[in-house]
Amino acid sequence: MLSVHRLPGRLTPEQVAMCLGFEQSNISILVRAKLLKPLGHPPANGNKFFASCEIERLRIDVDWLSRASDALVRHWKKKNSAKTNVKNNL
Repeated sequence: MLSVHRLPGRLTPEQVAMCLGFEQSNISILVRAKLLKPLGHPPANGNKFFASCEIERLRIDVDWLSRASDALVRHWKKKNSAKTNVKNNL
């Protein structure tokens, strides 16, 4: 996909991850953090698509990339902290 001169109008989460340099599993975290917005109003468990023009804009936005990276660090820190707390309470 990276060799394509023109991206399709809609991108899947897998394609978004590849374009932005994140893991595919991180895309849903960025959506929950309201840093990525899917097209339309998909149900929570439905297929989500993203506008390629918006993804291209975000790809070159250093501030956004920094906020997204920070959001992922916060997410995993919180998740790992909760795991540690449960383990310590046993």
